[in-house]
Amino acid sequence: MKNKTDYRLYAKELRKTLDISSLSQSLCEKIREDEYYIRAKHVMLFYPAECEIDLRDLFHDNKNFYLPKVHNDKIFVCPLSEKLEKSKFNIMEPCSEPIEPELLDIIIVPALMADKNGYRLGYGGGFYDRFLPLCKNAFKIVVVPKELFIAKLPHDEFDVKVDKVLFM
Repeated sequence: MKNKTDYRLYAKELRKTLDISSLSQSLCEKIREDEYYIRAKHVMLFYPAECEIDLRDLFHDNKNFYLPKVHNDKIFVCPLSEKLEKSKFNIMEPCSEPIEPELLDIIIVPALMADKNGYRLGYGGGFYDRFLPLCKNAFKIVVVPKELFIAKLPHDEFDVKVDKVLFM
């Protein structure tokens, strides 16, 4: 595999063969043990898409949780609310008003794959690469199945590294 498109296709197919439910539970426990998560008060997660790691069990923890809301080409940070609605990407988003991204202590960023250097492979829209530089105070974590954690991914100059990759 040489390019991002090849890796995206590979990751999407491989995820279909994994026990995502079990991986999600294990990754939630691993996150709960992380020193940055333990100290964090304001945590942004992502709502799981099909075959994606599901971290919603963390919502039971004593923290303030936020989900992304996409409008045009921007991500907004919105407090978790009981009322959610489907976005144009078919992902559930909160109906609450956005807050400033500087408030976040930690962001758990979605990814198809990640590498040892902290680069992640997203879905190709660049949303998080535009958003993450706005979150100056937030520690950035990616969670992936161990099968999708590799030595080196192709990356471009605009790709933003995360601070930590957790995998099971």
